[in-house]
Order: sequence, then structure tokens, then C-alpha cells
Amino acid sequence: MSAAHPLGDLRLKRYPMFMCLQNRPCLVVGAGKVALRKAESLLESGAQLTIIAPELDSDLANTLKQYPNQAAWQQREFQDTDIAGHYLIIAATNNRAVNAHIAELANQRQIPVNVVDNQAACSFIVPSVVDRSPVMIAVSTGGASPVLARQLRMKLETMIPSSCGQLAAITEEYRDQVKQRFAEPEQRKQFWEQTLRGPFAELVYAGNVSAARQMLDEMLAKQSSETTIGEVYLVGAGPGDPDLLTFRAVRLMQQADVIVYDRLVAKSILEMASQTAERIYVGKEKAKHAVPQESINALLVRLAKQGKRVLRLKGGDPFIFGRGGEEIETLAENGVPFQVVPGITAASGCASYAGIPLTHRDYAQSCTFATGHLKNGTIDLDWEKLAQPRQTVVFYMGLTGIEVISRELIKHGTPSDMPAALIEQGTTRNQRVHIGTLATLPELVKQRSVRAPTLTIVGEVVKLHEKLHWYQPERHVAASEFSRNPEPQE
Repeated sequence: MSAAHPLGDLRLKRYPMFMCLQNRPCLVVGAGKVALRKAESLLESGAQLTIIAPELDSDLANTLKQYPNQAAWQQREFQDTDIAGHYLIIAATNNRAVNAHIAELANQRQIPVNVVDNQAACSFIVPSVVDRSPVMIAVSTGGASPVLARQLRMKLETMIPSSCGQLAAITEEYRDQVKQRFAEPEQRKQFWEQTLRGPFAELVYAGNVSAARQMLDEMLAKQSSETTIGEVYLVGAGPGDPDLLTFRAVRLMQQADVIVYDRLVAKSILEMASQTAERIYVGKEKAKHAVPQESINALLVRLAKQGKRVLRLKGGDPFIFGRGGEEIETLAENGVPFQVVPGITAASGCASYAGIPLTHRDYAQSCTFATGHLKNGTIDLDWEKLAQPRQTVVFYMGLTGIEVISRELIKHGTPSDMPAALIEQGTTRNQRVHIGTLATLPELVKQRSVRAPTLTIVGEVVKLHEKLHWYQPERHVAASEFSRNPEPQE
């Protein structure tokens, strides 16, 4: 006799399995909303389905029309002889006694049966499923907590790429070629482990299937001693709040070998990346020049050619004042595989958390993004276009040049009392929103010791902040959210 489990009876109570129902006769008794969900799953699995019920739910009727050669409805009450010849039965009527009777008949004939809302009567239960066909992941609590099963499934949905099934289908196509290339099972295992962790898989996930196939062909043609090139993930880390990261960003962050990151990447986001990955900081430091862009470009190429998976993590969106285009241009010139994951740019993220719509039919019909720090160190912008009425202007990296911005906009026709906002460390728990006018912005920066990263918004939409602001962070002034020095430079 086995010893009792210290946490009680946690032994396997249900045997997990996946059934092939292709062209198998299956029966659903009942035709309401619950029966609809069951019928849809059975039809998608290829079953030959019979529905028995006096009345048919309208949504179920529409579903059956989509499968004219696969489904049939018999408009009548259930009869004991109906279970004969069926491979699987689901009792989904609104009468518990009828459901229990169907289960009893099915169990007598050893036909698998599921009864809605009656776990004890079921010979099998239907799990909560993550469908990435042909990849299927089933989650079950054995009927103990269906809600928990659904919540776990939702978490898995966020972690598993939608194109995972396509990846599985492609690898199946290549199984025979891999067997021919590698005679030993262990060699094949090592090949697939390396392949499914590398650029090939990421190309499939990114939707570039033709390039993925080409890469797999090249890998099979290579000698085993050849070094496989790595890949660069250019990922937008968003404005600061980790919850604003995309699913793909988090996945790539957790599988990188090296992380090359900027000053504007929040610490809380950096901590979500792989803890075993090497970290390389390339942001600006106090009293020092930033790492030259050309050096960053060369670093990415060098690391990838060493066979490493390189995460290039940039605050906001890499294609909006992030110089991401320059980086991937260099990668493309050097034949380094890469993919770009957009991030929520500071303008939309910070404005949303400050309760300032960037457009509004009563105040602004257009929105312009501008940089307050040009490549040559000036702020020589097209001020006439930026001073147009009924538009919102958002300045990135404009804190050190705020006096010039204020002066030039007023000089070119923007009213000096135009509402303006400074959003400091937007979307983080240290967020501060400073409201003033175009004329008072420079003094606001001095009086309140506003520090980078700060976004500047100029326009009538700023008036809505007082009414619409919703984010009230619990501020922790002593500890900055961003990976930067105590006194960052713009």
C-alpha cells in the first residue's frame, strides 16, 4: 500500500488523452447555448454529429448550416435506442434527470459520455483548450474548478505564439529530411532543439514562412561544424509600465542570450527579461557621451554573428525617435536575421495615463510628434507647421530645450496661454503631470525640478486633464523606475 500524500489525495483522477473523432458518429442531446459550445468543438474535430432536441437554438442552427454534410438535427425527444452506434455522447439538456439517464445508458454500453454540470455522471470531462492546431494544450482541474482552468488557459494563451501550430506543421514536413541528414536519434534531437530555439522558429512566429523554410534548408545542408548565426530582436519596451508590453516582447525578452538596453528602459521591465542573459548598457551616462550609434550597430552585428540571440531593448517604440531604422539597416547589410516588435510610444502611453486625449473633435483634429533634440544638437524645426491651430503637438526629448520650444511656438503664432503639460516618468508609479501654459513651461521645469524622461504636450486637449485624469500612482520618489543615473541627461 502506498503512503498517503502529505497534501491529501492528489493522485491522477482523470487520464489525459486526445481522441480522434474524424468521421466518428457522435451524439449531442440538447440544443441550447451549452450544447452549441459542445457541438462546435465536435464539428471542428471532424465528428459526424447528430443533435436530438425538440427545439433548436438559433445560433446552433446557423452553426449546423456551416456543416451540411457533417451534422444533422432530429427534432424530437431523446429515446433510449438513440445511443446505439455512437462513439461519444454529450448530454446537454436542461433536465438533470434526463441527462443522468443518458449517462447511465452510455456507461452500461461503455460509450464515453459527458454530462453538463454533473461531474459525477461523466466518464470524461472536456478540458479548457489552447488551440494552436496541430498543437493542442488542454487544462483541467478534474471538474474541481472550471473557472481556474479557464484562467490558466488564458495565461497560456498569452505565452504561446498564435503561429505555434504552423511551426509544428513545418517541422513535421521536414521530419524525413532530418532523419536522412542525421542517422542517430540523439543528433536529430539536438538539431531540433537548436532549431526550435533559434531564428528559424522566430521567422515562423513573425509570419515569414518562406524565409523560415529557406533557412531550414540551409541548416540541413550545412556541415555540423559550421557556426549558426544568431538573431537580433528589436523590441519596444513601451513608456514604462510593464503591463503595456506586448506578448511577443515578453516572450523574446525571456529567451535572449544578451540584452542591449537604453537609459529609458524601466528597471521593472528589465527585470522581466531572462535573468541568465548578459546585460550591456548603451545609454547615456552623466558627464559622459552616449555610446555612439555606429558602435551600437556594430555591437549587435558582432553578437549575432557569435550565434547569440540578442535583445535590443529600447524605450517606447523603436521606430519613433528610437533610431531603430538605423540599427536594422546595418543588420540587413550584414546578413543578420532580425525582427521588430513595436512598443507603445511615449506619446500615446503617457497621454493616456495623464488623461489627455491626443485628438478630440472639440479641440484637435490632428496630432504631430516632434523631437526636441536634433542630430546636430539644435532645435531647428518647422515652427510654422507646429504652430497651426486645432492640433496637438507632442515633443519628445524636449526638456532641455523647453525655453526654445516655448519661445518659437509663441513667435510663430501659437497663443502664449495655450494649455501645455509636462508628463514626467509617464505610466510609472513615479508619474507626475505638470499643467501650465506654453508661456509658463520653462518656469514650471525650474520650480518643480522636472527631470527626464519627460514628454511635453501642447494643445487645447490639455484642458481635459482635470476632468479625465484617472491614474493615481502610489509614488516612490526615492527609487526611479528607469535604468538611469540619479541626474539623467536628455
